[in-house]
Amino acid sequence: MSAKTLPAQVPAKTNKLFYIDNLKIVLTILVILHHAIIAYCAPGGWYYTEKTTNMAAIVPATIFVSLNQSFFMGFFFLLSGYFTKPSYDRKGGLKFTGDRLMRLGIPLLFYSFILSPALGYMVYNFADGNHVTYLNYLSGYHTWIDFGVLWFVAALLLFTLLYVGARSLITIKFKNPMPTPGTTTILLFAVVLGIITFVVRVAFPVGWVLKPFGFQLGHFPQYISLFVIGLLAYKNQWFDSLSIKTGKKLRISAWLSLLFFPVFFLIRVKLNMPISWYSGGFHWQSLLYAVWEQWIGFSILISLLSLAKHSWNKSSPLLSKLSKSTFATYIFHPLVIVVLSLSIKNWSVDPAVKFLILAPTAVVASFLLASIILMIPGIKRVI
Repeated sequence: MSAKTLPAQVPAKTNKLFYIDNLKIVLTILVILHHAIIAYCAPGGWYYTEKTTNMAAIVPATIFVSLNQSFFMGFFFLLSGYFTKPSYDRKGGLKFTGDRLMRLGIPLLFYSFILSPALGYMVYNFADGNHVTYLNYLSGYHTWIDFGVLWFVAALLLFTLLYVGARSLITIKFKNPMPTPGTTTILLFAVVLGIITFVVRVAFPVGWVLKPFGFQLGHFPQYISLFVIGLLAYKNQWFDSLSIKTGKKLRISAWLSLLFFPVFFLIRVKLNMPISWYSGGFHWQSLLYAVWEQWIGFSILISLLSLAKHSWNKSSPLLSKLSKSTFATYIFHPLVIVVLSLSIKNWSVDPAVKFLILAPTAVVASFLLASIILMIPGIKRVI
């Protein structure tokens, strides 16, 4: 989610896309909350976890992470794709490639060789009760390629390099701009993408990770398609012509899609099926979930984009500062969550209560830490 792949690359004719800046802030906050709630309430893996057994917390937490997963990382790929072409056109292929390698590659190296071992050590030493020095811990550390949450940056770098290669080999001229997709086209595309996702998840179910890169291939059909859609959206100025009407229709679609959560529960109970059947494999339940996930994901994404375009296209000194620090916040928020989690490890309350305290604190502290880090000379050249 490089800050440099977003508003900094907007050409002069589109110099008032404040709503994109504000969307970056919202999506970054969702990322922090997503990982914080996984630490305490929702299913999923994280560096340090204390899972609650309170179903009153588990159910809404599971719904929250399911809804997030349906759109929020795909949204980042959409925005990154949208600003890739103007940056390439302005800088040229060689400079653009060098810039991407620096601004995406350096954070990957930093996270893998510095931040990831530090996070592992903190959990190993302070949570697991192993009292060793950091140097002793590193002497037995073997996971030097570990991108953690920066799997997104690794995937974006890969997509970007493929784009550069395609630009150098293929020249496609569009005689006429492609019309902005309407509600029906968007939802039909979501259904087709859901079917493709189902096919991919037969071999690579949700939770299967391509190591050491951290890619969950079961989600990549959406990521790839949204990056490409971002490229087309810029070329055809789809964001500019996105209507309020389309946004409202898809907002209704998103709300109606929420009704499927009790349906999924009833199917599991009535058939006494493993919940993993929703995650992949050759099961009709996996097909149903994959299509639903893309349907509601695209509904939320486009309705949020429409809402932001028509209602959030404004800025302030605070919003501007927050927007500029989103990439740094994304990089360092795991450190904040882990440190805060370990600091309240011995607090004898239900983990769900810990989440309620930690979540807003982690959001504020992550942005604050990022702002401080950006004051270090030279850092802004990278992030």
